Amino acid sequence: VIRTALHNMDREAREHYSVVIQAKDMAGQVGGLSGSTTVNITLTDVNDNPPRFPQKHYQLYVPESAQVGSAVGKIKANDADTGSNADMTYSIINGDGIGIFSISTDKETREGILSLKKPLNYEKKKSYTLTIEGANTHLDFRFSHLGPFKDATMLKIIVGDVDEPPLFSMPSYVMEVYENAKIGTVVGTVLAQDPDSANSLVRYFIDHSGEDDRVFNIDANSGTIRTTKVLDREETPWYNITVAASENDNPGLLSHVTVGIRVLDVNDNPPELAREYDIVVCENSKPGQVIHTISATDKDDFANGPRFNFFLDERLSINPNFTLKDNEDNTASILTRRRRFSRTIQDVYYLPIMISDGGIPSLSSSSTLTVRVCACERDGRVRTCHAEAFLSSAGLSTGALIAILLCVVILLAIVVLFITLRRSKKEPLIISEEDVRENVVTYDDEGGGEEDTEAFDITALRNPSAAEELKYRRDIRPEVKLTPRHQTLSTLESIDVQEFIKQKLAEADLDPSVPPYDSLQTYAYEGQRSEAGSISSLDSATTQSDQDYHYLGDWGPEFKKLAELYGEIESERTT
Repeated sequence: VIRTALHNMDREAREHYSVVIQAKDMAGQVGGLSGSTTVNITLTDVNDNPPRFPQKHYQLYVPESAQVGSAVGKIKANDADTGSNADMTYSIINGDGIGIFSISTDKETREGILSLKKPLNYEKKKSYTLTIEGANTHLDFRFSHLGPFKDATMLKIIVGDVDEPPLFSMPSYVMEVYENAKIGTVVGTVLAQDPDSANSLVRYFIDHSGEDDRVFNIDANSGTIRTTKVLDREETPWYNITVAASENDNPGLLSHVTVGIRVLDVNDNPPELAREYDIVVCENSKPGQVIHTISATDKDDFANGPRFNFFLDERLSINPNFTLKDNEDNTASILTRRRRFSRTIQDVYYLPIMISDGGIPSLSSSSTLTVRVCACERDGRVRTCHAEAFLSSAGLSTGALIAILLCVVILLAIVVLFITLRRSKKEPLIISEEDVRENVVTYDDEGGGEEDTEAFDITALRNPSAAEELKYRRDIRPEVKLTPRHQTLSTLESIDVQEFIKQKLAEADLDPSVPPYDSLQTYAYEGQRSEAGSISSLDSATTQSDQDYHYLGDWGPEFKKLAELYGEIESERTT
C-alpha cells in the first residue's frame, strides 16, 4: 500500500513522482534475496485555481469604418488548471460601450472574442471603456474557500478616425410627379453630407444601371432630380432610380440611396367600351325590352375614371328603334322603342352612344353599337341570324327542314336503285336468229350401260306417241296448263316426217302460251319406213348383218379408225 507522505500536494507545483520499492525474503535477514521496482505516480487535476487576467488594463484600437458584426479584438485570462477545470466564459459587466460591443467565448482557445454591435462614429464618440470578466464554468465546492473562481479587467477602446463616404439624410426617398409634366420638371431633392470633421463638398449623380434611370437627371451640386422625358402613368406608373454621392476630395468613396418616383395620374384618357359587343334583337321583340347591357373602362386612375355616364348624342335626331338607359352603376342598358323587327327589311342597325368619365375636367368619347336582327325562339334563344335562312320565318323549324331533306335523299336513292335494276334485267334466251341452241335437259343419274333399262325410258325415242304426252317448256315457266293433244298411232304412222314437222310448227305458232320469240323444239321421232333402214347402233352388237364395210376404207383418213373397227368385226364373223 502506497500512501501520500505530504499534505496538500499541488499538481501545478509538481505533477509526476517516482517511487522505488524493494521486497526481501527471510524477513530481511542476512543471506536472504531481494527484488525492487519503480512506481510512477501522476497527480490528477482539480479546479483549485481561479482564472487570472495577465493585466488589469488593456487598450484596443478600432477604426470607425469597422463593419457591424465583425470581430474587432481578442482577450484571454489564464487558468493553471487543465481540461474542463480550465473552461471559462467571458462577459461585459460594465462600461459605456456595453451597447456598442459584445463578447463571446472560443471554447477551443478559451479566448474572449470582442465584436461590434453598432457602427462607430469618430465624430460623435472617440473612445469606449469596458469591464470584462472571465469566470470558470465547472466549480468544485471543496475548494470554494480558495476564493472566487473569476477575474475582471478593464478594456479601453479607442475609435480611429477614417475618411468615410457621404451620408444621406434618409435611408431611401419616395417622390411624386404628375404625368404629362414638361421636360425639366423638378421631382425632388436628395441630401448627403460628409460625416468627417473635414466636411468636404459632395457631388451627386444617378447610377445608370437601367433604362428607367435615363428618364431623370440630377444636379451634381444640389441633388435636385428633374424629368428628361414626358411621363405617361398608363405606360409606367412607378420608377426606381439609384442616386450616388461622393466627396470632392476623395471621389473613390461612394454612398448610394434608392429613390422611388410615383407618377401621379392626370385625366388624359377618355372612357371607352369595355369590349366589342355583339348585340342581337329578336324579330318578335316588344317595346321597352332590354336587349343588352354594356359597360365602360378607363385607362386613368380610379379618381379620374368612374363614375361613367352613358347617353345618346343630342346633336342627332331621336332614334326610332332603340334607346339607352344609364343604370348609374357604370353600366347602361339598350332598350327597344318599337315592336317587331324584320330581317327582310333591315338586318343590321347602328346606335351611336356617348360615354363620359368622372375626372376633372371630364372627358367623353363616342362609340357606335351594331345591333343585328335575328330569329328567336319563344323563350328568347337565338335561332338564326343569317339573312338567307328566310324559310325559318315561314314557320319551318330546323327539324322540319332536316326531315324534308332526308325525304328527298331517300327518293333519289329509290330512283337510282330502280334504274340499276332495269339495266341489270335478264337478257332474252334467244339473242339473235343465228344463236339457236337445243334445249338440254341435264340428269344427275349415271346410267349402267345398254343393259340398264330402268335408269332412262327410251320408249320416247322409239314411239312418237310418247312425245305427245304432257310436257312443259323448260326455258319459261308457263302460267297456264296446256291441254295435251293425243293422236292415234295409225295417224302418226301414216304421215311422213316433213308433214309431221310442219304440223308441229303450226301448232307452236298458234299456241298462245309460248313466248313471242322463236325457239327450237325437238321431238324424239326418227320417222318410219326409211329406205336405208335404221342407222342406230343400239342393236348392232346383237344383230347379224351381211353388210360389207370395206367401202369405209375409201372414205379417207377420217374414217380409217372406223374401217379398222368394222374390219375386225368382219374377220371375227368369218372365223
